[in-house]
Parts: sequence; C-alpha cells; structure tokens
Amino acid sequence: MDREDLVRRHNVTQQELDPRSPVSVGNGEFAFTMDLTGLQTLPASYPVGARGELPAGTLLGTQAQWGWHSVPPESPHDLAGSTVLYDSPRGPVPYVDMVGDIVNDRETGTSAAETWLRANPHRLDLGRIGFRMVRDGLDRAITPEDITQATQTLDLWSGTVTSTFTLAGQQVKVTTACRPSRDELGFRVESPALGSGLVVGIDFPYGSESWHDAADWSKPEAHSTVLDGQWVAHRELDNSRYDVAIAGEELVVEQTGRHSLRIAPQSQSTVLDFSLTFTPGEGGDCTPRDNRHSGAAPAEGFDADPASGVVPSSDGAGSRVAAAAAAHWPRFWTSGGAIELNATNDPRAKELERRIVLSQYVTAINCAGSLPPQETGLVCNSWRGRFHLEMHWWHAAHFALWNRTELLLPSLRWYSSILEASRQTAKQQGFEGVRWPKQVGPDGRESPSTIGTFLIWQQPHPIYLAELAYRATPDREVLEEFAGIVFESAAFMASFAHPTGRGFELGPPLVPAQESYGFMRGEVSNPTFELAYWQWALRVAAQWRERLGLDPVPLWDEVADNMVTPHVTDGVYAAIDVEPFTIRTDHPSMLCALGVLPRTGLIDPAIMKATLADVLEDWDWASTWGWDYPVMAMTAARLEDPEAAVDALLMTAGKNTVLANGHNRQTDSLPLYLPGNGGLLAAVALMAAGWDDGPARHAPGFPADWTVKWEGLVQAP
Repeated sequence: MDREDLVRRHNVTQQELDPRSPVSVGNGEFAFTMDLTGLQTLPASYPVGARGELPAGTLLGTQAQWGWHSVPPESPHDLAGSTVLYDSPRGPVPYVDMVGDIVNDRETGTSAAETWLRANPHRLDLGRIGFRMVRDGLDRAITPEDITQATQTLDLWSGTVTSTFTLAGQQVKVTTACRPSRDELGFRVESPALGSGLVVGIDFPYGSESWHDAADWSKPEAHSTVLDGQWVAHRELDNSRYDVAIAGEELVVEQTGRHSLRIAPQSQSTVLDFSLTFTPGEGGDCTPRDNRHSGAAPAEGFDADPASGVVPSSDGAGSRVAAAAAAHWPRFWTSGGAIELNATNDPRAKELERRIVLSQYVTAINCAGSLPPQETGLVCNSWRGRFHLEMHWWHAAHFALWNRTELLLPSLRWYSSILEASRQTAKQQGFEGVRWPKQVGPDGRESPSTIGTFLIWQQPHPIYLAELAYRATPDREVLEEFAGIVFESAAFMASFAHPTGRGFELGPPLVPAQESYGFMRGEVSNPTFELAYWQWALRVAAQWRERLGLDPVPLWDEVADNMVTPHVTDGVYAAIDVEPFTIRTDHPSMLCALGVLPRTGLIDPAIMKATLADVLEDWDWASTWGWDYPVMAMTAARLEDPEAAVDALLMTAGKNTVLANGHNRQTDSLPLYLPGNGGLLAAVALMAAGWDDGPARHAPGFPADWTVKWEGLVQAP
C-alpha cells in the first residue's frame, strides 16, 4: 500500500474563504486554527453561531490542554446547594442536580453558584495571531476584501499549511506548522509587502465564561501582558499564567498596546521567519498535567539586544518547526493502521476514504493529549471547553483499534488523577469503587446538571479503553498500570446494580445515553445499552483479575450473570423498561448493545436486527448526533449487513456532514464534533478487521464487491 499517495490525495486545498472549514496544525496537546491567510487575520469571517442568548465566537482558536482559567468568585462556591436527594431502590441517594434548568440552550433560574461551577474552569484562547498593515502612521486590520487570488493547502503528509494570496497587488506566501514535540508554532512569511507595512500582530484576551467563546476582549484591566527584554511575553490572568516566547531571524518585536505585540522584519527584508513557543507558568490553572508536551523550553538562542529591538537569534526558527513537522507526520502515517478504498467503483468509497484519512488527522491533533478532549477539541470551545467523559470512548477508542495506542494512553492515565475525588462521590451515594463524573475540567470536579450527573454509561468506558489498550499490546505492564482504574470502575458498577426478583437492575434514578429521558430521570430504569454494557464490562474486569493471577470477586460474576433482560416492545428493543419505553429522538442508543459492544448473553441478534430496521425507518434524524451514524454502521456490520453499514456511515443527514477540512459539523453553534470523527474510525476499523466472533471473510463489514485494502488494524472485541 502506498500510504503517501493514499494520504496526499486527500490534502485539503481551498481557493476561497469557507467560513465553516478552516484548517489547523497541532500535536495533540496544542493546536492552532487558521484562516485563508495562514494566520488568524480574519476571525469574524469564521464564526461560531450564537447559542441561546450567548454571543457568537470564532473558529480560529489557539488552545492547549494546559490552558485553563477561572474567574475568581465573589464568594466560595461548592456543589452542596445543588445536591438533591432522589429516591432509589436503596433509599434516598444524593445527586448533584440544578436549582435551575437548561431550556433551548439557555441556563435559566440557576443560582450564582451553579452558574460559576458550570463555567469554571474554562479553556483559554491563548492568543490571536494575524496580519496587519502599518503604513503612514496608520495601523489597520486586513479585511477579506483585501485578499485575492488565494490558494491554501494543508499537506497531510508533512503536517504543514501553505497559503498564498495577493495583498495590495503583492504576492504573499505563508508556511504554517506546529512542532510535534512541544507547543511551538512556526511561521515563514515571504512577500515584498513586508517591506511596505505588512506585519504580524499578536493580541491576548481574557478568559471567557461563555459557552463557546474562549476569549473575552472586553476586560483589558483584568489581566496583564508584559514583554521582557528576551522577547518573552508574560501573561497573567488571575490564577492562570503562561509565557509566549518569540524567536526568529532579525526580528523587530514591540509591545504596541496593553495586550498587543507586533512582529516585523528588520530593515526591508522580504522574509519573516519566526516561531512562538507557548509555555504554562508554574502553579495555578495552567500547570501541565504531564511532561510529554510540557509547553516547551524557550526557543533556542534568546540573546536579544533590548535596546535595538532586534532579536538576532534562531535563524529560520519557523522553518525549523516546519521541518520537525515534516519529519514527524510521515512517521505517523506509516505507523498503525491504514484503509484504502480507492480501487472500488462505488462512488461512496472515495468519499468514505476521504473521511477516514481526514478523521485520522483531526483526531491526532485534537484528541491525543493528556486530557480527554472537549467535543470541539483544541479548535474552539464548546461547553466552556470542559470535556464530557461519556464521550471519551468516541474520541479515543479508535486509537487502539488503529494500532496507535500510544495516542490513547495519556488521556486514559488521567483517570488516576481523579480516583480519590470519584471515590468520594461513590461513597457519598452509598456505593463502592469510583463514580466517574461527566462534564469536567482537569480537576475532575462535577458540574451541576439536570442530565450529566445522572448518566451512567461513562462508568464502563475506562474498562473498555483499557481492554483495547491491552488487546493492542497484550503484556503485563498494561494490566498493572490500569488495573486500579478497571477494578475501581467494576466495583462501582457491581455496587450500583441492585438485586430484584427479576435479576440485577439499574436505576432509578438515571439518564441513559439517549438523553431524551432527562425529564423523568427519577423514574428511568434498565436502559438496554447500559444493561449490556454492565454485563460485558464486569466480565472483562473479571478477566483482568484472572490475567493478573488474582482471586475473582464473586459479586462481579453474580451481577454479570444475572442482569435483567432488556425490555422488548413490538419485537424491538426499547430504550428503557418504563413508559414511554422509546422516544424517537436523540441517540438510538439501544443499538450500541450490539455494535459498540460485541454479542452478550442479554441481546438477541434477531431482535436487534428488527430494532435496527425500526430505527432506520423513521427516527428523527435532525435530533441525532454525529456518532449515531457509526453506531448504526457497527450494529449493521455485526449483524452481517455491510450495505446497511456503509449506507449508515454516509447517510445524508445534517449532523452527518463532513466538511472539506474533515470535521463533522453539527450546527452553527457546534460547528465541529470530534466524537463523529472518532466514531467513524472505530466503525471502519471494525468493518475492515472484523471482531473476535465475526465471520472469517475479508473486511466483513464492507460490501463483497468492494476492493478493500487494509493493514495494521487491531481486531475489535
């Protein structure tokens, strides 16, 4: 397989401004999203739509896994004021609920504590980097109308972006890249316009508590920016601190405003070759969680002469970053798995191959870091940049299936950092083990919610992810590293299930993966997917004990062997086992019970086949989400219906849109959705490499008349 040809035929080339589809460079810990100029010159042209009454933001973010901020509260806040006792089969159980509610995307009636706890900490936009024109004493922004004859190409094989355009009659060429090993951006600008006023400006915002805008430009007095003599900008926002180090050949660097810097070439040079290295400060909200991408040491050669304003250091600093990226990305693409569909005549194959290649790129730069990613990765904020642990499987499971487990492990290790807090949550509710939170920041503190704290399907995820890591690298080291996470997760699950005359049951209260039942969370019980997930994950946890030579835990086996059978209505699986049984909106999550999961004793394939047909007949597609289509594909594949699997992956539906840049668009206010990309990769890996008890034929999830080449994938459970 010629992997370079496979990858490069899906390079992203744009010749006009597409407000929905900017491209990014990054390394999993840090990313930079740019407009058609190769910088962030035109932020208003790439909007994130308003959500409820919240203002619009921009897609052009500069974000890092370590980049977090909290607005100091007027008084300390905790979760006590939102804690409500719910009746359960075990008696009253405390849950973090909300005094207020969320209606049409608006938080209504929330207390001051709830508003603050949901919004803090939030992810920061670390800086906006764009061209400006400085001439005849005037400093003006560049507009879209100033840009003509533009062409921009993201070369996936080298991880670099080349942007060319005409500005005021002069050609401009920009090369943009991110160093793979640290949080450093490289830029090389080539243009005669540099001699006639074209400069690069950097502006720094305050942190924003808004739902999707990571930058607040209205509070210049609330933060500080100080440029020192070594051309390092020291940033301080309350308890958040970070530095931005500038390096390059014969630069002129100035602080032109309270939070603004300017970078220009010395004299009349037609080349501006520089880098920016972002480094978290010591302590506070911006402390890195690991040393894999610790923010980087300052760039080499900082021996500036502050009096002259010239930095004669690090010749070609930006070009060296591009060279590092160009050395790294071919290694990425030639490692792990690959799927090639180009020889298939079916036109669906070429589009699916495009989605597969681009999804590998966007998940590598957004989802492979030391924290579980937010749903919009490091492009822009959603839910204040906080991450949703029920989505972690969708962001990360594919890395192991594509034999790139090293990209899964950093975020899986994060669970160890919140073991004690999650153990306290379980203990307060009367359960064993750990109860993982839902919508959180790096500290793992739960958020008040009418939905999130009642979800349970994130509880088995660490077991599944750890099992995938072990299957990819079946050695004792993996078992020993993640045994604590697996065993504590299983202990909670066994404790949460309660015995009845019918078997072990789940809830109430709870909210299933299909969140349509949030309004009746106090009555919901026994969702089909969660019942099967409980059985499968407890059996996997028991296998881990056996692999490590440990005694079994009898309760785990007892619960797994005696889970109550999922409810069936009119020959199909219901979502839950109380009325209304199935609401036909949001996720058709009952399909996950045989699709995401392999066969279990709880699920009858014939009934699941009828359930898939029932969903496909008249589900409310407008209310679905991007990962629902891979769910249907995995279910169809395991039911040996490859045509339905491919049709599901490429179904024409608003939230199954994959843009030119590879991102799965949902709505104006959720303009990208990485769980859709990760879900696609998990589905096609299963469809190509198969699963443990699946048919022996080649690529069992693809139609028989397709030419499917694949290599390096790991078989699914």
